[in-house]
Amino acid sequence: MSTVVVGSVALDTIKTHDRSVDNVLGGSASYFSYSASFFTDVKLVAVVGQDFPKEYYDLLKSKKVDLEGLSLLKGKTFRWVGSYEGDMNTALTHETHLNVFEDFDPFIPVSYRKCSVLFLANIDPELQMMVLDEIGKPQFVACDTMNMWISTKNKELKSLLKKVDLFIVNDQEAKQLTICDGTIEAMHKLLEMGPRYLVVKKGEHGTILASQTELAVYPAYPLKTVVDPTGAGDSFAGGMIGWIDKSGAYDFTTMKEAVLFGTVMASFAIEDFSLNALTKLDKEDIMARYNRYCDMITPERV
Repeated sequence: MSTVVVGSVALDTIKTHDRSVDNVLGGSASYFSYSASFFTDVKLVAVVGQDFPKEYYDLLKSKKVDLEGLSLLKGKTFRWVGSYEGDMNTALTHETHLNVFEDFDPFIPVSYRKCSVLFLANIDPELQMMVLDEIGKPQFVACDTMNMWISTKNKELKSLLKKVDLFIVNDQEAKQLTICDGTIEAMHKLLEMGPRYLVVKKGEHGTILASQTELAVYPAYPLKTVVDPTGAGDSFAGGMIGWIDKSGAYDFTTMKEAVLFGTVMASFAIEDFSLNALTKLDKEDIMARYNRYCDMITPERV
């Protein structure tokens, strides 16, 4: 089993109400890869510039993330500058410097084309489709998106959704894409667009998983303090997709188990800046929190 992820690797500068960090490892593919690597083999497709620190290469390699698909180009790495002011659910973007990511042309090594699972992180839907066409027929395809692509590449995104098994979005993106006021109504319309399964993230209010015939609702893992929410969604996706690949099954029961692991991985990610909290984990830590979470959400039968 192996998972290929195609997305961004970035250097982030982040400020919260009491702390700030400069040029730390970020990007959707970074968080996803590290999170998923606790469950399955991960192959990363992204691009960085000549300024990308060696320590971050080494960090990803330490989790045995395959970096053959990580292209190194002349220029600077994608950079994002943002802050959280009061509402830790909403990031304020101050600067975005695409740099080498602006002309991202995903390089798919031959060895990546036999992957069992493909995750298309929130890059241009045309690039997502190109990668899917090039890789061929993975057993399971999942994708993410963002509000910018919903606005600017709506037609292309909807075409992609006809070819994926799992679509992961937040509640605002779901409403924007379907032009609906209610989350559940939006979910029904999204499932009609093609994906077999749908996950809608609602931040601190948890997650909804649905298929055409089934639905499950999960709370977020309760934490007293949130340090940095950046990468929570990508860490969630990494945990979820990693578990799906490890399981080798694609039924609704597996999706429900995967959401539990995704929730747990996201809860770890937000306890520190960048990938710092994830780097301190081992599988025992993950299973301990998973078991606590299951105890919390499993009601006694009447």
